[in-house]
Amino acid sequence: MAGDPNAPHFPRSAPIEAYGKGGFAFAGMSHRGSLLCLPDAIWAWDVTDPQKIDRYSLDRVFTAANSIDTLLIGTGTGVWLPPPALRQALKAVRVVLDTMQTGPAVRTYNIMIGERRRVAAALIAVP
Repeated sequence: MAGDPNAPHFPRSAPIEAYGKGGFAFAGMSHRGSLLCLPDAIWAWDVTDPQKIDRYSLDRVFTAANSIDTLLIGTGTGVWLPPPALRQALKAVRVVLDTMQTGPAVRTYNIMIGERRRVAAALIAVP
């Protein structure tokens, strides 16, 4: 189960136009809080601390794994090393995990979707 399929979301991928002040701008809209960007939709993501990132918080990624080659995790302003179990779980569904601060993650995500790559991004909002 990948969360409520009827939860508000943007029904396609889109480049992130801006980030900061606790949120993001994309597709001419603004969103306060963290985002989970998948190849087919952008969802609100309730994670505010990288220590809370786990298989459950990434359930939509695991459900969509057949359409994702790379998962970028924007860890906010700090550095976070994912637990080996999470990296192994993603590897088992053939998703490569790359973690970095949110700013570089946004820039990398935008480049990768511009190249039509099969990328997802879990982005923690920054102040």
